[in-house]
Amino acid sequence: LDVSMDTWSYFHTCLVSIWLHRFYIYSAVAFGISLWIVAQFTTTRTKRKVTEPVSTFLREDPKILDKLGNGCASPQAQEVHVAGVKIFYGSQTGTAKRFAKALAEAVTSLNLPVEVINMGDYDPEDGLSEETSSRNICVFLVATYTEGQPPESAAWFCKWLEEAANDFRVGKSFLQGLRYAVFGLGNSAYADHYNTVGRRMDRWLWMLSASRIMTRAEGDCNVAQSKHGSIEADFEAWKAKFLTRLQALCKGEKKPCSGKCEKGKCKSSGKQSKESSDHEHGMSEHENTEAEELFETSSEEEAGGTDSVVDVEDLGDIMGHMKKAKVLLLEGVWNAHGVHHFRYQPGCVVDQFLQAKLNCLTIFALFSGYKLIGSHSGVKLCRWTKSMLRGRGGCYKHTFYGIESHRCMEATPSLACANKCVFCWRHHTNPVGTEWRWKMDQPEVILQEAIENHQNMIKQFKGVSGVKAARLEEALTVKHCALSLVGEPIMYPQINRFVRLLHRHGISTFLVTNAQFPEEIRRLEPVTQLYVSVDASTKESLRRIDRPLFKDFWQRFLDSLKALAEKQQRTVYRLTLVKAWNVDEVKAYADLISLGKPDFIEVKGVTYCGESSASSLTMANVPWHGEVVSFVQELARLLPDYGIACEHEHSNCVLMAHSKFQVDGEWRTWIDYGRFQELVREHERSGGSRTFSAAEYTARTPSWALFGARERGFDPLDVRFQRKNKARDISGC
Repeated sequence: LDVSMDTWSYFHTCLVSIWLHRFYIYSAVAFGISLWIVAQFTTTRTKRKVTEPVSTFLREDPKILDKLGNGCASPQAQEVHVAGVKIFYGSQTGTAKRFAKALAEAVTSLNLPVEVINMGDYDPEDGLSEETSSRNICVFLVATYTEGQPPESAAWFCKWLEEAANDFRVGKSFLQGLRYAVFGLGNSAYADHYNTVGRRMDRWLWMLSASRIMTRAEGDCNVAQSKHGSIEADFEAWKAKFLTRLQALCKGEKKPCSGKCEKGKCKSSGKQSKESSDHEHGMSEHENTEAEELFETSSEEEAGGTDSVVDVEDLGDIMGHMKKAKVLLLEGVWNAHGVHHFRYQPGCVVDQFLQAKLNCLTIFALFSGYKLIGSHSGVKLCRWTKSMLRGRGGCYKHTFYGIESHRCMEATPSLACANKCVFCWRHHTNPVGTEWRWKMDQPEVILQEAIENHQNMIKQFKGVSGVKAARLEEALTVKHCALSLVGEPIMYPQINRFVRLLHRHGISTFLVTNAQFPEEIRRLEPVTQLYVSVDASTKESLRRIDRPLFKDFWQRFLDSLKALAEKQQRTVYRLTLVKAWNVDEVKAYADLISLGKPDFIEVKGVTYCGESSASSLTMANVPWHGEVVSFVQELARLLPDYGIACEHEHSNCVLMAHSKFQVDGEWRTWIDYGRFQELVREHERSGGSRTFSAAEYTARTPSWALFGARERGFDPLDVRFQRKNKARDISGC
């Protein structure tokens, strides 16, 4: 009994002690559990890092399971650095295709998946952006055909790549992450065009921030000049280097290539190798190097940085550099792209400084995809034209006014402008001025070359995937002209003759002016629709937004609106909303509308055009479509004679129309283009005595185009295209 009592007493003492020290015990247990959880989490995370890349790769292509064991896809690899190789070829005689198949066989021996793709069967607009995250290596084997042009099968691929690379409206980093190599096929006997397609493709890819894995190589059909004795030997030598470089990449080498590549190792030099640069565009090595410097940067700059835009008013450094490159840069490089070079002619109105501006304008045209005409005009293919050719929808003018976007030519007879608007998507690379100072080209010449250039650009879409044959045929006959490409068209002294010529060709006219030339507006003969840009409603906000050159800009602005009210044909106010700049000026806008009495009011959210030294705008200044709608609704409450008629959500644009265009409860914002041509012919035959009004050539607006419709302004006859990897494209009129 005593023993039992002692045991119980001891047990009781222990329990009491545990109870008294329970907080220490709880803390110790909690600390131990925490350590265990941390250890488990760390271990699991480490395992995932090692196994997930390989397992994911195998899930994507189970066939590789049968090939593991050597080469690039060994099971010892901790991470898949190269998922596969895609070989693109553009061939006219079959040589590039044969090389592509040979390269594919060699890559297969490395146990890597490989795909051979004909550029003619590939849509770069949809596909290339996906390669930025695919971990594939893209190889481009492309020949240079007649007159330095790509083979027919590669024409659209090259055209799209050129436009994307040379258009500052497309993001500079559009192809960042894509790794590539280029092998060009050519014949040095044609010195002026030797391997130009391969060289341009290499540059375009680089300009879109794609990364070269090795320097461009060139095969020469001219055995007398071929480095290795034949184009086949040139290819075999390059193929050996490519395979060595590919194996290095498979092992995780990340060093980018921006210079000579030997035995798979990249020696960065910031310049292209001599063997791939000689004779480029017919230039000597020294001249070519200077030309390259205007386009290419160091490898550090290639990896990142912001867009840089040179204002045409700040040409000091550029012109100094251009003197070094001499005229050869413009004649050799730009003319190879079909762009005119402006020459100073003694006795012309153009002075030496303006000549320098025009030379820079040539560069501006090349980078923006423009076709220059004569000394002061231009034409460009609108992106909505391309969209409607492929059945992907038309622009807001199609929704609001019934134009056929695929038959619309975007042009201007005057590239110069009297404003430097902060939201100008041309970034002020065109010249500015307050008076006409150029040698004037005749309207007949401008129109003929504009139509020819437009038709040539349309013809390049023949055979392009998705293009509708019927629309392509229709597009060759221009039906509409948007005189809103760039600059101030109304500055052209022969603008009335030019407009009459367009009408005689059965082409409707949509002319935009920036409200700084009131007398020219009064003298303007009838056009289908006359626009005035009303970018601000007060003197100070107009000064900040449009940055006009005229000292009396505000009076000119008001006088232009008064001149617009005197017009009998269709008139439009174009309002561009910039958040934090002009969206709070609703009452002041209503007052300006009462002054000019326009038939229509287009309210559009500003489009962000990328970083520029010429503007401080950011994406924060771009209003949402809902904000644009709210602005319009508030404005409509102040304007009882106007109603909200249409919207085009895709363009972030809403249309208000005067109540006189609402007949029997139906909006009639569309245009009867045939009737307009009849009226304008009668006006011309009568010597101007037969006048006509906007109400005489209206047409009913379809239900899908009306504000509040389910389609939100998208034509149901087309199919809306949703891009997987959206890239900003802000072109169009």
